[in-house]
Amino acid sequence: MTWDAKKLLELSGAYWAGCALQAAVGLDIFTVLEKGAMDEEELAAAVSCEPRGFSMLITALVALGVLRREAGKVVAAGEILALLSRGSPDYLGFIIAHHSHLMPAWARLAEAVRDGKPTRESTSHTESEAEREAFLLGMFNIARLQAEKIAQALDLSGRKKLIDVGGGPGTYAVYFCKQNPFLQATIFDLPTTAPFAEKIVGRYGLAERIHFVGGNFITDTLPKGQDVAWVSQVLHGETAQEAAKLLKNAAACLNPGGLLCVQEFVLDDDRSGPAHAALFALNMLVGTEGGQTYTESELARMMREAGVVEVKSLPVALPQSCRVLVGEMG
Repeated sequence: MTWDAKKLLELSGAYWAGCALQAAVGLDIFTVLEKGAMDEEELAAAVSCEPRGFSMLITALVALGVLRREAGKVVAAGEILALLSRGSPDYLGFIIAHHSHLMPAWARLAEAVRDGKPTRESTSHTESEAEREAFLLGMFNIARLQAEKIAQALDLSGRKKLIDVGGGPGTYAVYFCKQNPFLQATIFDLPTTAPFAEKIVGRYGLAERIHFVGGNFITDTLPKGQDVAWVSQVLHGETAQEAAKLLKNAAACLNPGGLLCVQEFVLDDDRSGPAHAALFALNMLVGTEGGQTYTESELARMMREAGVVEVKSLPVALPQSCRVLVGEMG
């Protein structure tokens, strides 16, 4: 790529567009527009906004192509409403709200880089109920986009018990059980996660096959006798030492020949990209005490140290630099 002033300024100001979308979701504009096109002043009143600022936001969203103005009314396309109206089963608003919650810490990135310490006031997602909901159901939003594809690609034939380590709302446990009718699953995560997991599991009618166990996945003993341990998008929140310890803990709950499966945002071994994995490492810098993204070689080494005989990459194309590594216990 050849850089010039225009491209650099576009990169520097890219957050403006994201903030506009986050504001619209936070104000629940799209849920109101589910009822149909509305006059701008009427829409502003419906979401309790002062007309001047609201008109500016609508203009920005129209300019970005998210909304339209037609015959003096504000209109949202069906595909936008399917993703951003709160009543839709495909609602993405929780992960967008989570992105909004991350913004203050990212604004202090230079400080985090200089000091090597997080700039988020809360790094656990547990102190604020609103932030906890946005984080956990945001994880459902993201995982749901690829869980079915992974469940179809990962052969669990003959496996009867799966543990979703740090499984949050249990999205992957749900899709693995949907794909494998004889599979039983346990979601293991912090006790505060239980209501969200139970809600998602209940939505899919799988309460008899998927159960929740609360605890700390690094320090607590995981339920034994598992055929599969699924460890998805939790290692990046830990130091290399704690990540290795987590994998050993997960491996210890497996039966002989059990599968240890890891999904992460993975850096290339030369650390030149992909961009999402590299940027996500900065997200861990501003938000955790020691989190980072790892290369495939680093993850594979941790898995082998946990007792895996051979590590293979699941042949499935995933977004956002995600890869799934699978290994069988010796």
